[in-house]
Amino acid sequence: MPGADWVGTNVLTSKSFSVSLPSKNLLTPAQQELYDWLVDFIGANHHSPSIRQMMQAMGLRSPAPIQSRLRHLQEKGWITWQEGQARTLQLIGDLVSGIPVLGAVAAGGLVETFDDVQERLDLNTVLEKRGVFALTVNGDSMVDAYIADGDVVLMEPVLEASRIRNGTVVSAMVPGSGTTLKHFHRNGSLIRLEAANPAYEPIELEADQVQIQGKLLAVWRQV
Repeated sequence: MPGADWVGTNVLTSKSFSVSLPSKNLLTPAQQELYDWLVDFIGANHHSPSIRQMMQAMGLRSPAPIQSRLRHLQEKGWITWQEGQARTLQLIGDLVSGIPVLGAVAAGGLVETFDDVQERLDLNTVLEKRGVFALTVNGDSMVDAYIADGDVVLMEPVLEASRIRNGTVVSAMVPGSGTTLKHFHRNGSLIRLEAANPAYEPIELEADQVQIQGKLLAVWRQV
């Protein structure tokens, strides 16, 4: 993005990180078959396939073999993948060419999220984190955290919500409502999602009603 800069509490520069791809282990024929098909599919469609599409391509009737192959591909350093979340698969080699923008996240109310990759941030170097994704911010509820409407936030996937520290900026999904960007606070079985703008009331929900998708790594702003 010409004329863009890193801003916010997690301040980065274009020289801060270098790409360090994991050493890739050899694949079994079944794993290689799926990987080669993924390369062709993503190259042609610019987004990852669904489990059902992979099943059909491999001639399988059950998702279990596909999920097993994906786990092995991830363990061996060929892909990143968040099991159970639609279209989060990413080829490791693609990290050097950009980070996927998966959709928009509300910084006000809640909005519906999108499964398909819409565009890619074209970066020379990327964060040394697996599965990094980007969201475009809609709204002004996080302005006091230096996150403004139109900014792009880089998020690290959250595997264990119980380990998130209070005060962390997260993207949180409320099933049936949408995704929002807020400060995370836990109090027993309750999750409180706090804005960084006094004009917005906090959102309080039972922990099982909230899915924490990612935690903030950095903010990208066009200037």
